[in-house]
Amino acid sequence: MTVLDSSLKSATGRSAVDEVVAQMRQLIGDQGLTVGDQLPTEKELCDTFGASRNTVREAMRILKTYGVVEVRPKVGATIVDNRMSSAIEMFSFNVMSISRETFSDIQGFRSLLEVSSVEAVFDKITDDDIADLRRINAMLKEPSEIDVASEYDFAFHTRLIGVLRNKAILDVYGLMKPVILRIMKNGKTRDTFKTATFHEHEGVIDALEARDRLAYQYRMKTHLEMGLSQFNTCDEQS
Repeated sequence: MTVLDSSLKSATGRSAVDEVVAQMRQLIGDQGLTVGDQLPTEKELCDTFGASRNTVREAMRILKTYGVVEVRPKVGATIVDNRMSSAIEMFSFNVMSISRETFSDIQGFRSLLEVSSVEAVFDKITDDDIADLRRINAMLKEPSEIDVASEYDFAFHTRLIGVLRNKAILDVYGLMKPVILRIMKNGKTRDTFKTATFHEHEGVIDALEARDRLAYQYRMKTHLEMGLSQFNTCDEQS
């Protein structure tokens, strides 16, 4: 670490790398850099921040992990916006096992989106939405492996949430895809998807088509709670 690196750390209480990361973020904002723009060269950044080459490289690596920059040979560092995909990748890597508490929390979150939002869903849903939900659900009847069936299950719920016409909610739901897929597959077989899951979804669609709010809430709540019940059964058997 250079003398300048040491002074950065002592002045701010942050490590030299963290300080450079913060300064690079500020530089991007101050210069109005946006997606596709290039950052200054490594040498220029070293001179600007009074930091060592290793410190700048480590800061760049962190920004790359965050999905803020992309570093390519002979091109240098370019501003990108891969923050959501990077977050999904990190989330997926960290979800190796699911505790009962995590399972309950995720299902509770899904319930907020798919049960408690009943008024918004019914205000916005169209006949085309309902037809699309039936089309996706029909895929569960096709012969396929359990991983593929869980993707169809996820697609059904994603399409339902899409009825809210809220990109931020869809992005968050997509971020949680790895753990939701694990939940969907928990305690199930391929036949479970073809029978129980398919018919539970059909009941939800029927309630939507009939514009029956109470039936929709009951059927969706029961559907989500069934997953928690299966998790508890598997947990007791393990």
